[in-house]
Amino acid sequence: MSPRARGAMGRNISLDDHSGFDRPAKRTRPRTKDRPNYSELPLGRVITIDRGRYRCQVDGRMVSAAKARGLGRKAAIVGDLVRLDGDVSGEEGTLARIAEVAERTTVLRRTADDTDPFERPIVANADQLMIVTALADPPPRVGMIDRIMVAAFDAGIEPILCLTKADLASPAELIAAYEPLDVPVVVTEPDADLGQVRALLADHVTVFVGHSGVGKSTLVNALIPDADRATGVVNDVTGRGRHTSTSAIALELPDVEGGSGWVIDTPGVRSFGLSHVTPESVLAAFGDLVEYTEECPRGCQHGVDAPECGLDAALARGELAPERLASYRRMWQAGRSTDSW
Repeated sequence: MSPRARGAMGRNISLDDHSGFDRPAKRTRPRTKDRPNYSELPLGRVITIDRGRYRCQVDGRMVSAAKARGLGRKAAIVGDLVRLDGDVSGEEGTLARIAEVAERTTVLRRTADDTDPFERPIVANADQLMIVTALADPPPRVGMIDRIMVAAFDAGIEPILCLTKADLASPAELIAAYEPLDVPVVVTEPDADLGQVRALLADHVTVFVGHSGVGKSTLVNALIPDADRATGVVNDVTGRGRHTSTSAIALELPDVEGGSGWVIDTPGVRSFGLSHVTPESVLAAFGDLVEYTEECPRGCQHGVDAPECGLDAALARGELAPERLASYRRMWQAGRSTDSW
C-alpha cells in the first residue's frame, strides 16, 4: 500500500476525498514540423544596427525594426535580407519586427586575433571586397592586405585592391606584388576621377575594409555625396589613423555608369584575426593550383617547406609560374595561425 493510502486510512479519509486536490496533468502542445511561412512578408535589407534596433530599407523607405525573440542575439547583420512583419510604413515612432533572415550568399568573418576561437560575422551578402590602403600617410601594411584578402577568399568574395593617396607615393611596387593574383587594382588620388572605381562597383554589393586613416570614408563620400561619413587625420607620431566610422552601414550607390549597386562601409580595423580560416579555403581560391595538389602526400598543407608537395613538382616541370606559386604561399602564410593550422 502506498504511503498516501496508509495515511488516508489512519485519518479515516477516503482517497476519493482528495481527488480534487491532485496536481493537474501537464498539458503539452503536440510538436509539429510545420514552420511559419513568411514568404509573403515585405523583404528589406539591413542597412545599419544601433543598440538593438535594425534600420532596414524596404522599397526605398527606411524602416526601424526589432528582431523576433526566437531569432537569437546575433541573428541579423548588416547586408542581410530580412522578412519584416508589422508596421513597415517607416513613419516616425513605428517599429516593425524581423520575422526571418533570408539565406545568405556570403558572410565575411573575422576573429579578434589568431588565437580567438569565436568568429565574428561582419557583413552578409557581399560579392566583392574592396581593400582600401594608402600608399603613404599611413604607409601600406602588406601583411594586413594579405590577411583581409585571405578572409575574402575564405568567404567566396572577390577581392579588389584600392590604392589611395597616389599623389604621395608610387603604386608600382604594390601593383607588381598583387598582379600574379589576378586581383583588380585601382589607384586614386584626391579630386581624381573615380570612373574606374564606379565601374567596378556597378551592380555589385561591395564591402569596404581597411585600417584607419587610409581614406576609406573620404572615398565613400566621393562616391556617394550624401553619405556624410566622418573623416579623420593620421597621427604624426604613431602613423595611425583615428577610428572615424564606428559602425558598418550599407549605402546605395547613385545610378551612374550604367548600373547601381551597394557599398558597405565598415569601421577601420587595426587587426584581422584568421583563426576561422582553413588551408583548404585558401587553396580553393587558386583554382588553377588545385589539380597539382592531387600528387601531394596525405596531410600536405601545400605551404612553405611542404615535403613532396605537388606544387613544387609542377614548378620544377615548368607548368606553374614561380610568381603565382609565391603569391599563393604568401596568402597561405598570412592565413596560417599557430593553433589552428
